[in-house]
Amino acid sequence: MKQLSTSNNRKIADYCHHFRGVSFFNKKLHKESQKELFLVSDKFPLKSVKYYFLGASFLESREYTKSLFFFKLAENQSINQKEVTFLADIYTGVGTTYIFLKQYKKAEEFLIKNLQLNIKTKNKERICTSYTNLANLYYELYKDNLAIFYFKKAYNLSKEIKDFDSNRIASKNMAVVEENRGNFKLALTYRKESEKWKDSLNNQNKVWALADYEKKYAVAQKQKQISVLKVENKLKDTQRNGLFYSVLALLFLLIGGVYIYAQKVKNSKIILTQKNKLDELNATKDQLFSIVSHDLRSSVNALKTSNAKLTTSLETKNYNELDQLLHQNSAIANGAYSLLDNLLHWALLQTKQLYFHKDSVHLYSIVQQIEYNYKPLLLDKVITFENAVSKNSFIFVDLDSLKIVLRNLFDNAIKFSNENGEIRIYTTETNTNFCQLVIQDNGLGMSQDTINELLEDNELLAKKSNSEIIGTGLGMQLCKQMIKKNGGKLAIESEPNKGTKIVLTFPKTEQNG
Repeated sequence: MKQLSTSNNRKIADYCHHFRGVSFFNKKLHKESQKELFLVSDKFPLKSVKYYFLGASFLESREYTKSLFFFKLAENQSINQKEVTFLADIYTGVGTTYIFLKQYKKAEEFLIKNLQLNIKTKNKERICTSYTNLANLYYELYKDNLAIFYFKKAYNLSKEIKDFDSNRIASKNMAVVEENRGNFKLALTYRKESEKWKDSLNNQNKVWALADYEKKYAVAQKQKQISVLKVENKLKDTQRNGLFYSVLALLFLLIGGVYIYAQKVKNSKIILTQKNKLDELNATKDQLFSIVSHDLRSSVNALKTSNAKLTTSLETKNYNELDQLLHQNSAIANGAYSLLDNLLHWALLQTKQLYFHKDSVHLYSIVQQIEYNYKPLLLDKVITFENAVSKNSFIFVDLDSLKIVLRNLFDNAIKFSNENGEIRIYTTETNTNFCQLVIQDNGLGMSQDTINELLEDNELLAKKSNSEIIGTGLGMQLCKQMIKKNGGKLAIESEPNKGTKIVLTFPKTEQNG
């Protein structure tokens, strides 16, 4: 910005606008990114890069027609300049755009072009990614034979790559393939290999380290403030002594004494308030450690017991029990992962490090994504799900925090539903400026006391008496804070054994009001 304000050089201005546009794109500020990139002149030597980021930005903004237009411009520039590697990235963007437009033939054409170019450059990581993209496309089109063929190629190639994430994705995809084919023994082998690449213990240690760092940082800040107050008190004492030895000793001593006494009372109150806040913060951290360590220990212990049974089932070739234990292990791992994920977001929220960017969100599509993520759990409990959200509903919220809220509430609805139960998500129109999203199930329900406890406006976590049913309360606490930050409201209607209705109220997007 400084360079743009002081220089009239067109070439330097082009680079400045380009760098700002790319930076905004990486920050997911797509409107700002597009504005900066459009300020880059046509004489800019990296026009293909400019068009690529414009295409990618409109793809992220779900403006697919504009996305295709700029990807095509980038393609033409890259072909003229013979930029093979960059052209491969462009084909990935074009293929992805056609997938969203449900034009799968064209999507297949460009993803194959991407694969051919990556093979030409002999970049194994890019080739592995191309295989996986094609396999996922064919899986989406129910062309299982082709999908499995490319999943296997990706898996075999991943063995030659020193990239843990590629190895984990490739082995996990093979596990899913073998599970769908009913080959559970081989699927288990791939699952174990996938878990080997995913160091859950390391992730857990990172979370604990973050919480411990947050506690130490808060204590250090409070101690620093107390030290400053002590220095200020010492300075006041010095001022008082100076006044005491002045010519007007009696008068200034009286005034100085009253002033210093008032300051001491004020400082004492400040110190006492800060001490109470620090004690409350420490109590919260200690309680968090106690609650989460208890739940993690329970999950790990259950996983340990289940794995012992799993080994026995493998030896006895009891495949029915083996299938049951695999599902049980998956449920335990998902529960522990959800707990750690909620803990991380809660810690970021408490330290004000969580970034919020509100934008217009298509509510029906988000609910569709959540349904897709939880499809295995719905099938496992034979739960009927209905997405009755209006396709014309657009709300103005932060997308990432909305997904966290919906995942937690949807997970609770599944967890507390009986087998063969029903879950329904729908919208109601009660106000022109707000949209109500309702998550309703016919499961266990809860008492009014439990509802009051969940909705209580308290920053501290609380371990409920019936811990097997209620859990840590961390997920609901996280939901409440994120709903509030998005300008929304939360209400709960429920009765024991009659199901639960969660009502979320969010502001609509102005243009759709």
